[in-house]
Amino acid sequence: MRADLQNTIAEIEKSLVLLGQRMDWETADHRLEEFNARVEDPDLWNDAAKAQKLMRDRQMLVDAMSMHKSIQQELTDTVELIELGEMEGDEEVVAEAEEGLIALALKAAEKELEALLNGEADSNDTFLEVHSGAGGTESCDWASMLARMYVRWAEKRGYNVEMQSETSGEEAGIKSVTYKVTGMNAYGWLKSESGVHRLVRISPFDSAAKRHTSFCSVWIYPVVDDNIEVEVNPADIRIDTYRSSGAGGQHVNTTDSAVRITHHPTGIVVTSSEKSQHQNRDIAMKALKSRLYQMELDRRNAAINEAHESKGDAGWGNQIRSYVLQPYQMVKDLRTGHETSDTKGVLDGDLDAFMAATLAQDVSGKSRAEATAEGG
Repeated sequence: MRADLQNTIAEIEKSLVLLGQRMDWETADHRLEEFNARVEDPDLWNDAAKAQKLMRDRQMLVDAMSMHKSIQQELTDTVELIELGEMEGDEEVVAEAEEGLIALALKAAEKELEALLNGEADSNDTFLEVHSGAGGTESCDWASMLARMYVRWAEKRGYNVEMQSETSGEEAGIKSVTYKVTGMNAYGWLKSESGVHRLVRISPFDSAAKRHTSFCSVWIYPVVDDNIEVEVNPADIRIDTYRSSGAGGQHVNTTDSAVRITHHPTGIVVTSSEKSQHQNRDIAMKALKSRLYQMELDRRNAAINEAHESKGDAGWGNQIRSYVLQPYQMVKDLRTGHETSDTKGVLDGDLDAFMAATLAQDVSGKSRAEATAEGG
């Protein structure tokens, strides 16, 4: 068998080792038996929330076990088909099996990345905020570029994106924007994007065509679903209504329908500027609960906590990623070292490689290399 095919097989086997480790393959059958026994308990649904969590956990284990067995079986069958085709000199069979092997390697790599999304809220929808830093028009324009980048990324993954609020820049771009991104593992994928993003380019707003450096902050926090309880003391918040500012025309608000909620103990401020004041109260309260929940996640998760503790001014020393458009083309993540010269692709939403690198670095437990070594 050719060396390149052997390398592909080795990559699939490495993915299987990591997948097995993530689900604790050695105890999976025993845990499934325990789940099944608890599901048959006639008193299970006396506590609906607990029962639903149990059913979700059981299904996640079933799906993980099924996926692992499926990849393993497909690998075995494909390798046998290649070996049989080579023995009989059937080049057509070998070529078809090789295509299947390559497709399987891509599938295994994708499932390997998904296995890293095993945090408490990773499967949740998420809120995404972009805020311009110091620098006026330059920074506001950079904020609009970042917002577009994330919207494009989400749309490519089939996620739904809803704008919750937006504040326009005085001359161009945006000062801030908040989106709700809906889709499986939306928070798990996007959580690694929290931090300060730095842009270096020839300014389109500078008649002298000088290079400018701009900063924006991006913050991600999970949408709190019905299964996560967050208590908010009414005495701790102030709710203000105001007239939403827009571009004018037929869609501009003519009543004080926009809502701002300030949480005094933490200083968190959330806003929503849809047409309905009742809807805005609901959206803003959900956003507040999500922010408070994110703070709790930060306290529990050392890796995320370290990233959020650096949330200071959007400027030097706080950045997680640099986007250089002049004098050369490069996007580099300062946490993982991952970089690419395809700046256009990144700004058009090609972010998966950056997210995957951060997930692989931050995930708790053993590294892939350690898992591979243990698996032989």
